[in-house]
Amino acid sequence: MTTSSDAAVPEVCRAGSDAEIRACFPAMKQLRPHLELDGFVAQVRRQMASHGYTLAFIAREGEVVAAAGYRIAEYLAWGRTFYVDDLIAVAAARRHGFGGRLLDWLIAEARASGCGQFHLDSGVQRHDAHRLYLGRKLVISSHHFSMALS
Repeated sequence: MTTSSDAAVPEVCRAGSDAEIRACFPAMKQLRPHLELDGFVAQVRRQMASHGYTLAFIAREGEVVAAAGYRIAEYLAWGRTFYVDDLIAVAAARRHGFGGRLLDWLIAEARASGCGQFHLDSGVQRHDAHRLYLGRKLVISSHHFSMALS
């Protein structure tokens, strides 16, 4: 796993190896409690192959402290869009700027990728995350409706 030598400004890395994907699991588990380690790497690999999913992370002292999954897609509604599926800073590392650092990196990646839109959904209960998003000038632009089918 690649990490920055400057602990104050950790590098954002893209998970490429199974070991890097696996290292992101504890962070993703905090965001997505239904996930199980058994099958996590395989699911991430499937999403990478099928949907262009990319898993990015920040590590400090060998531990992932923030992670994000994203994809670029094209929609009739929005055109070329950078969509963040997952964004989490681990509870023990919050208030150290890792989530904001990763969000800033994601926005820069969206611009560099030629996307005209940047989107993410956030659970209504995630007030701390909402403060971060609103502080970065993201706007609440819609309601997201869902239904479990199983």
